[in-house]
Amino acid sequence: MAKLVSNVYGDALFELAVESGKVDDFLNEAEAVIEVLETNDGFSQMMNHPKINKEEKLQIIDNVFKGKVSDELVGLLRQLEEKDHSKDMVAVLNYFIEKVYDYKKIGRATVTTPLELTETQKADVEKRLLQTTDYGSFVMTYKVDPELIGGMVIRIKDRVVDSSIKTQISKLTHELSNIQLKVGECAP
Repeated sequence: MAKLVSNVYGDALFELAVESGKVDDFLNEAEAVIEVLETNDGFSQMMNHPKINKEEKLQIIDNVFKGKVSDELVGLLRQLEEKDHSKDMVAVLNYFIEKVYDYKKIGRATVTTPLELTETQKADVEKRLLQTTDYGSFVMTYKVDPELIGGMVIRIKDRVVDSSIKTQISKLTHELSNIQLKVGECAP
């Protein structure tokens, strides 16, 4: 259900953003609202508290966001609360952001390596991604996981390219165990 809610409301916000020529404004605002929602536990607790009535929750939305983000975005947040979907606010805004990124041909990549990459290496990775995808630019996130041993794991949406030594060792171990099983099966 949450996915349907995020799609319906996210699509509506995206269409409004395109029609009104406010794609970049709404994108920046959506990212800022997500940051507020994810970093402020008190806000989430208030919005989900059963003893706080709907009118009070709508007033909280107005107090927190009115004058700081567009009336359209405040209206969306209010509508989500009115329809009892306040728990889906982050999902709706994330869906909207993904739509905007696709529209603007911006990819989001997470690159995980066993060691911190230098700025030159990061630039090389991004350059290679731009050459091998249809995106015009990337928002890059870099993570370090020493358990990878070597290589890297690149995640773009639901695509994963895993050239880590950890994965290669795991595959090799699996293949060797299959070979041992077959040899054991042949023994009299």
